[in-house]
Amino acid sequence: MEVLLQQIINGLVLGSMYALVALGYTMVYGIIGLINFAHGDVLMVGALTSWTIITWAREASPDLPGWALLALAALISMVVCAVLNFSIEKLAYKPLRNSPRLAPLITAIGMSILLQTLAMIIWKPNPKSYPTLLPSEPFNLGGAVISPTQVTILATTAIVLSLLMFIVNRTNLGRAMRATAENPRVAALMGIKPDVVISATFVIGAMLAAIAGIMWASNYGTVQHSMGFMPGLKAFVAAVFGGIGNLAGAVVGGVALGLIESLGAGYLGPLTGGFLGSQYSDIFAFIVLAIVLTLRPSGLLGERVADRA
Repeated sequence: MEVLLQQIINGLVLGSMYALVALGYTMVYGIIGLINFAHGDVLMVGALTSWTIITWAREASPDLPGWALLALAALISMVVCAVLNFSIEKLAYKPLRNSPRLAPLITAIGMSILLQTLAMIIWKPNPKSYPTLLPSEPFNLGGAVISPTQVTILATTAIVLSLLMFIVNRTNLGRAMRATAENPRVAALMGIKPDVVISATFVIGAMLAAIAGIMWASNYGTVQHSMGFMPGLKAFVAAVFGGIGNLAGAVVGGVALGLIESLGAGYLGPLTGGFLGSQYSDIFAFIVLAIVLTLRPSGLLGERVADRA
């Protein structure tokens, strides 16, 4: 029972990070029908930027509390990622908005490779240790343990998701986003500026990715130029699993995928007699993707946005 509870805690933490990244995928897809495969690399830029800020701030103010360092790094990383994603949309995606869907998809893959290469040049290819800024003494929860970092990840995710849902459902920007997703031409006739809405969507998605990148780095304790590839790919699976184009589906898909992966990693070895260990946990994301695409291509909660193909 203790092992099960521990794996559930680990799965919720992992799923929270997937959910934040999956929201960026599903928001962009819901409005312009683009799978932004460079989104995982925005997570990487956020994590590496936060590492740089923390390193500089520690040298400049050694007595600054860990939570203050983390908050400062998060704020600056969100701004950097927002500017980056805004620029990517304007320079790489906007000129191809009316092109066949294959063109922006190839461009997104190219942007992913470009961001990884630039990050490797700027930060060098070697992995870097991410500092532990929060207390390390874990809490005991029914025999399982949860670290202050994991508690912070869960709490931050809940706050961020609540704020995002409020923006989408209760604000003028959210109404404009929903209208643009339904029909951008009609939305434009109603006085909404689709270009502004699309840019705002990319900016919000980038800020979520930056937060997820800091969470990922804090949880695993390391950063490098290629760290965004696998989380980005799994977050895409989570978005498809939940129903890409559906915000609630992205959250459900992210949490569900995190739980499946964590439980699989905990029980895969015993169930296979040691033939497959926890290092094979990545296969669950792609097994889930294959099953969902076969049985329910629209995902668990379906797709709210009409196909504009």
